[in-house]
Amino acid sequence: MIAIVALHFVAAALAPLLVRLLERRAFLILALVPLGSFLWLLGQAQRAFDGDVRTEQVRWIPTIDLQIDLALTPLNAVMALIVTGVGALVLAYCRWYFREGDRELWRFSAVLTAFAGSMLGLVVSDNLYVLFIFWELTTILSFLLIGHNPERKANRRAAMNALIVTTFGGLVMLVGLFVLGHEAGTARISDILANPPSGTATTIAVLLILVGAISKSALVPFHFWLPGAMAAPTPVSAYLHAAAMVKAGVFLVALLAPAFSDIPGWRPLLLGTGLLTMIIGGLRALRQYDIKLLLAYGTVSQLGFLIAVVGVGTRATAFAGLALVLGHALFKSALFLIVGVIDRATGTRDLRELTGLYRSLPVTFVAAALAAGSMAGLPPMLGFTAKESALAAFLDLGADTNLGVWGDIALVGLVVGSTLTVAYTARFVWGAFGVRNVEPPTVTKQRRGFILAPVLLAGLSLVGGFAGAFLTPRLMAYAAQSPSGAHEPTLALWHGFTPALGLSAVIIVVGLLLWIARRAVASTQKRVHEALHLPEAELVYHDIIRGVDRLSIEVTGRTQRGSLPIYVGIILLVLVIIPGLALVQVWDAVRLRGPDNLLQVAIVSVVVLAAIMTVRSRRRLRAVLLLGVTGYGTALLFVAHGAPDLALTQVLVETFSVVTFVLVMRRLPPFFSDRPFTTARRIRVAVGCLVGLAVGGYALVAANARTARPVGRDFAGPAYEYGGGNNIVNVTLVDIRVWDTFGEISVLVVAATGVASLIFLLTDRATSHREARRLRADSDQGWLRGAGLIADRRRSVVFEIVTRVVFPVLMMFSIYLTFAGHNLPGGGFAGGLIAGLALMVRYLAGGRAELDSAAPIDAGVVLGSGLVIAALSGAVPALLGYNAFQSGIFDIPTGLFGYEVHLVTSLFFDIGVYLVVIGLSLDVLRSLGGGIDKHGEESGEVETDSGEVAIA
Repeated sequence: MIAIVALHFVAAALAPLLVRLLERRAFLILALVPLGSFLWLLGQAQRAFDGDVRTEQVRWIPTIDLQIDLALTPLNAVMALIVTGVGALVLAYCRWYFREGDRELWRFSAVLTAFAGSMLGLVVSDNLYVLFIFWELTTILSFLLIGHNPERKANRRAAMNALIVTTFGGLVMLVGLFVLGHEAGTARISDILANPPSGTATTIAVLLILVGAISKSALVPFHFWLPGAMAAPTPVSAYLHAAAMVKAGVFLVALLAPAFSDIPGWRPLLLGTGLLTMIIGGLRALRQYDIKLLLAYGTVSQLGFLIAVVGVGTRATAFAGLALVLGHALFKSALFLIVGVIDRATGTRDLRELTGLYRSLPVTFVAAALAAGSMAGLPPMLGFTAKESALAAFLDLGADTNLGVWGDIALVGLVVGSTLTVAYTARFVWGAFGVRNVEPPTVTKQRRGFILAPVLLAGLSLVGGFAGAFLTPRLMAYAAQSPSGAHEPTLALWHGFTPALGLSAVIIVVGLLLWIARRAVASTQKRVHEALHLPEAELVYHDIIRGVDRLSIEVTGRTQRGSLPIYVGIILLVLVIIPGLALVQVWDAVRLRGPDNLLQVAIVSVVVLAAIMTVRSRRRLRAVLLLGVTGYGTALLFVAHGAPDLALTQVLVETFSVVTFVLVMRRLPPFFSDRPFTTARRIRVAVGCLVGLAVGGYALVAANARTARPVGRDFAGPAYEYGGGNNIVNVTLVDIRVWDTFGEISVLVVAATGVASLIFLLTDRATSHREARRLRADSDQGWLRGAGLIADRRRSVVFEIVTRVVFPVLMMFSIYLTFAGHNLPGGGFAGGLIAGLALMVRYLAGGRAELDSAAPIDAGVVLGSGLVIAALSGAVPALLGYNAFQSGIFDIPTGLFGYEVHLVTSLFFDIGVYLVVIGLSLDVLRSLGGGIDKHGEESGEVETDSGEVAIA
């Protein structure tokens, strides 16, 4: 099952290419995927009907015990056969439905195929969360299918309505799924149904799940989105809104009914909304002139019927409900496809403009008559046998469920809804194919392949009526899970003269009379509607949406006033108040520990003093330097606690940060603004102090909250045995927690790109390289070639000499740290920082041209190379059959005095980190350094003695 579901997504990925090569013929190739799945499922379904349920399980996220569970029960099997069988016919139908030159076919073909796979995955899911994932996939893909033509406002609006409504229901359902899984102690659906939990939490969870089912199947009050979705192409309506997506809610109710139909609120909710939807949809269908919209409201009505029947939870209703699901999928998808044929043949769907099509489209008329007969419940169609089973089940409803008089009321609602079904069915057939006194439309002859799918579906509706003996035991395989009732259900064309048969006759006769008196009925509907002042559901929905939009605008206007201090202040106050309440409650349990020695006291005193002086400093540069003192003090604390690796990294990062700050500060005024110490400033000081105290308190509580042995203490053995290194910190970064590090360097690459883009002062690479080449050609420029562009009064010969001597030493030291980091303090990150500082020294001594002379390569190339090398160090082991990023340890003899080279392959990951950090350094220096210099040169801010523009 996993393979056939995945095959749909593979086909979806290939669909654009197929459409490009074969155009519309690609749909015939794509149809082979659901067709093959249907043929495979036929054999598996028979085993499920015989009691041999097929299950498949794949471990997905073992750490949280999340698995992909699939099962093929009798209910799953019937739904899977409907999804794949109708899906194959609809995809083949698309070959003739779409016109040549449709520019969106590549996307439509991919999305429709992916939707078929998502729907198949949904109906065979045996896990609450897997079911939800496929549920939401169908929502997203249906949004894309309904909005197939984004240039039309109707498509965009209908797609958005469907997305919002079904997503709302899905989110409510998700809460219910979580609670149900928690109460049951498992997410596996078959286990939950075998041993259903009980209690108030379970009742609430199941009712929340029903909200998702009701919204997906377009029941009141969510029924308005489905008729709007008729803006989609006809194949979408035939598949999503007849056989697939809207059946998801029915499927979910049918799935849960055997276990949860007796919980409080289940039957009143489903019977009430189902029968009300059936009647409202039927009444609205009688007023439509667009035959596709007529079928849409008919679908709403039928979905209410299905939900009401399958939701009762008795054996007879479960049997009848599944038979109705099968019959509805056949006749309604056939009718929608027939509407597509009529639309393409005549160019209109308005039944006031259609006349005499039974003569010009005889085969289509026969197929429509058969499918419509099944929808109306006329013998000998499958719709008749299924509806008669439902009537028989509702006749016994009071006895089977103890509903009493409410069972009789439900039966009346079912009869009224079925009567309306007959009436709007007659309206459809007569409106589409009857003869009226209007100008007949021009009918274009359609190819035989175009009508093949609706003919097959309508033919199956006829065959199904005679196949009661074949279908009964297979449907009973599902219905047997529910408690037996007053009678044992069967599908048959003749049960004798029974009350159900009498009700069927009454429904047909009264329904035809309603159709004959359709004008009077429509007029009465209109008067009643106006008298009761009943609002349209869609108008209510749009009023709610507008209200939410207006409320959001008002709230945004009152809270988002454009003040950054207020925004940050609110965030910080939330940080203080909400966790702070918990901090106060647990403060008595916090154990404070004093300093270990006087060195720690001295360091902390210096750090605190520097922090106070930082916030009191009026000079920007002094504030930056004092801020650096706090960072260096932190590094000393790391040294005092025996953490040389952390101390080294802290010193390097702090140095790089201080220089970067200085590069930015040189373009700002030397002093902070001399504002008076107002109440607003006092509030900010108070907020800052509160945040500092709160964060300190959180750190103390977190440090005291440990109850288990720190996992890091167990890293020493694996670091040497599996990581091949003595430096636990470095081995942790490049081996034990390598995925974290890989994610971090990926973020560094994104950050470097963001810095370059945000500052917008990227160096002109061509100009810089020309300058570098010109300087290299002149060997008499001094100790640093790039310094020739700096004004003499700004040059320092001593600095240039020191830089010339120190730069190669720093670069060699950076390489040493990178290679030695596995066993000694260092690593790729520290080595990259050293190299970045070396380039920074070259820039400070010789300017941007000297930087380009020292590193004549684009920073993006260095960043990308580092990320690729790091990724390859993880991919290569995986390709060789090992775990991703798994390290290999090699001791390579050199032949010199018995010396061996100890090589650990994680070194290559460290080299990638090294290059990423160098690339980040180059990007920062060229954006905040060279870029700003160039901007100053172009604005003529600084000049050399000769009048040439120089580095500011």
